[in-house]
Amino acid sequence: MTQANARDYPSRPAPSFPGRATLRWWQRTGPYLNLFCLLAAGLALLSLSRIALVIWQRERVAAAGVLGDIFVQGIRADLILLGYFLAIPLALAPLLAHRRTARLWTALTAWWTTAALVFIGFMELATPQFILQYDMRPNRLFVEYLAYPAEVFGTLWHGYRLALFATVVVTMLLAALVHRVLKAASRHMVSWPSRRLLLTWPLLLLVVALQIRSTTAHRPANPALFALSGDALVNSLVINSAWSVLDAVGSMRKEAHSSEIYGDIGRDRVLAEVRSAPWMNGYRFPSAELPTLHHQQAAYRRDRPLNLVIVLEESLGATFVKSLGGLPVTPELEKLKDEGWWFEQLYATGTRSVRGIEAVVSGYAPTPARSVVKLSLAQRNFYTLALGLGRQGYQTEFVYGGEAHFDNMRGFFTGNGFQSVVDRRAMHPRFEGSWGASDEDLFDTALERLKYLHAQGKPFFSLVFTSSNHEPFEFPDGKITLHDPVKAGVNNAVKYADFALGKFITAAKQQDYWKDTVFLIVADHDNRVYGDSLVPINKFHIPGLILGADLKPRQIRTLASQIDLGPTLLSLMGVSSEHPMIGRDLARDSGTDSGIDGEVPGRAMLQFDNTFAWLEGDSATILRPGQAPLAGRYDRASGALTLASSPPPAALVERAMAHVMLPSLLYREQRYRLSP
Repeated sequence: MTQANARDYPSRPAPSFPGRATLRWWQRTGPYLNLFCLLAAGLALLSLSRIALVIWQRERVAAAGVLGDIFVQGIRADLILLGYFLAIPLALAPLLAHRRTARLWTALTAWWTTAALVFIGFMELATPQFILQYDMRPNRLFVEYLAYPAEVFGTLWHGYRLALFATVVVTMLLAALVHRVLKAASRHMVSWPSRRLLLTWPLLLLVVALQIRSTTAHRPANPALFALSGDALVNSLVINSAWSVLDAVGSMRKEAHSSEIYGDIGRDRVLAEVRSAPWMNGYRFPSAELPTLHHQQAAYRRDRPLNLVIVLEESLGATFVKSLGGLPVTPELEKLKDEGWWFEQLYATGTRSVRGIEAVVSGYAPTPARSVVKLSLAQRNFYTLALGLGRQGYQTEFVYGGEAHFDNMRGFFTGNGFQSVVDRRAMHPRFEGSWGASDEDLFDTALERLKYLHAQGKPFFSLVFTSSNHEPFEFPDGKITLHDPVKAGVNNAVKYADFALGKFITAAKQQDYWKDTVFLIVADHDNRVYGDSLVPINKFHIPGLILGADLKPRQIRTLASQIDLGPTLLSLMGVSSEHPMIGRDLARDSGTDSGIDGEVPGRAMLQFDNTFAWLEGDSATILRPGQAPLAGRYDRASGALTLASSPPPAALVERAMAHVMLPSLLYREQRYRLSP
């Protein structure tokens, strides 16, 4: 221990143990004084934060009807977190809490207590802004984006500068206050005789262990246990942000088995259920090693397969599309929807860009784990449209206005079939924001690349990913008539992104490759997925449009998922191939060119944090970690999800379980790939 630390905490153990009558009440905690301060201050800090959050969200809390439970169960959750912080120094007490090492013990426990309280305080201070963005307490996303400091800091600095400054300043003040209080208290810490220390230590360790476990059930308590209502935000208020983040970090080590949080069904049942879908019935699955690999015969026969361009629009949910019940801020998309195949009931699989990428580009269903774009076992030979089309002689390319390393996109794409990546470093943008080149600059580059690819005389596939509609919503002046008075807002950013998209499609129509190319315009997810539902299904609703080549206008009214887009595109392009995708080929079985869909109902699968929803018609089956499945009714017109008092039918639970188990199984066994 340094001299500075000794001066900060100059505890000198008394030569003998004072009588009880001479001790203040807090001194009777003896060498555990700092740990007692951690427990007391932690409970006070977390309770005050919870009270403030409940007052802020009082309308939703009142609607949920669990006000009392929030505070009672909240204290229980706080005790669990604090138990983890107490356990480590407590385990060292028999070695360090004696009179001879009292000075070292006092300093170590004081610094540990300070660090723990500062971490807890920082997480609570960061919570309101995170709720505004994601409609729940900090979770795994809070940790994931720490790997990209430039992008994250740029967003915080331009969009949340005041909140960032306030959080840092208050955290520093909290650290100084805690340090000062502990320094003063430590001067009066009383050492215990070794015998008393060793007799009381096992009892205290047992109490803390029970505090952490917090239940007599087979498994210890976890955040899922505190889901008290049908509102995901209200449920997140029960626990504390520090525990939410630490639990998320722990779950990231178990991602290969992530879907097992919902229960378990046998491998054979999983495969049988998935293959029994009406649109999968006609396929053969000849490989036991690759259980979903099958040959898809294209519905459209062509002399030469068409090119493919996918425009993945950042955060462009149905919220912003008038014909889908949203705001009138996408006039260009509204014009284009009558020129191609327009999806009226298309749903994203998740709430992050990488989740949309895995669904659209790989046809891969969602899991509670991170997207496979980031997971280690999916970095080589994991199926993507680029990998499959590359085997058929296609040139494949990814074009992005930001830094392609973000979210590990460059690594995932180059390892799985994309032959080249063009990002911000290869562009000369006229306007650049926190997330890179503007959408106009991106599309100008994309047009140059498409012209180049077409000149090579080989079919091509280009994935173009936009970023202007991302906080802090930066785009060039004078391009659009603002929808809202304040420029830097989501509605204006969407309108600019739509303007840039319209220019791109208009320019592409003038090129020779237009007649030989299928274009897909689709969102990765909605802007902010929030609402007073356990799963805000209406915020997963996204626009989708396929146009170009010889496609006739058509409305696809079938309920569809992003994972259906891959098989549908291959069929429209005239590409017959083997692939492991389980999505539905809507070019084959969704109806006729009149726009009237077939009789087979569609389905969508939605991953919302650790909650999975299987939507079939207006029936929703909801899977939760460690809890019984719930049944619900979704009203598309109002966007409301009403939970039922009775459990869902066993057949729907089996279907939902199979589809959430399958991707996890295929990932850990590395079976979502093509034959060698």
